[in-house]
Amino acid sequence: MHFLGGGITAAKRNNLHQFADQKIKETKMTIENAKANIENTKAQMRKGVLEFCILSTLSEGDAYPTEIIERMKKAKLVVVEGTLYPLLTRLKNLELLSYRWEESTSGPPRKYYRLTETGEKFLHELENSWDELVASVDEVTKNKNNTSINSNVNPINR
Repeated sequence: MHFLGGGITAAKRNNLHQFADQKIKETKMTIENAKANIENTKAQMRKGVLEFCILSTLSEGDAYPTEIIERMKKAKLVVVEGTLYPLLTRLKNLELLSYRWEESTSGPPRKYYRLTETGEKFLHELENSWDELVASVDEVTKNKNNTSINSNVNPINR
């Protein structure tokens, strides 16, 4: 039996080349889409933990927004003021944070944020939830070879 040999016509060969070219284009598009999707997923994951990181940072003491941003940058969580200030306001409106004004020697007064008692309790719950989530994700992603979805299926029938 010949797959690409003597019995194939020029028209069939041309169709095979066109089919192969189309599949290559589709694969390239799929790879580009996957790369864009990965970046979007990373951004969504960062946003999802940002409030937790802000509360955790403030558990160490009062902080000015610029200090919070610097702390996040050190941890490779890039946060800009346009993202941080609305989150601080939202957390304040939820009564998880409060703030105080402090005079500055280099400009206008600064607003320093701190956790409220409610914020401390909320952070404690987030820490517990985070620990559970990390353990669950680790179980799924790090123990791939130890368990099998089809463990009750006869290997011959797979």
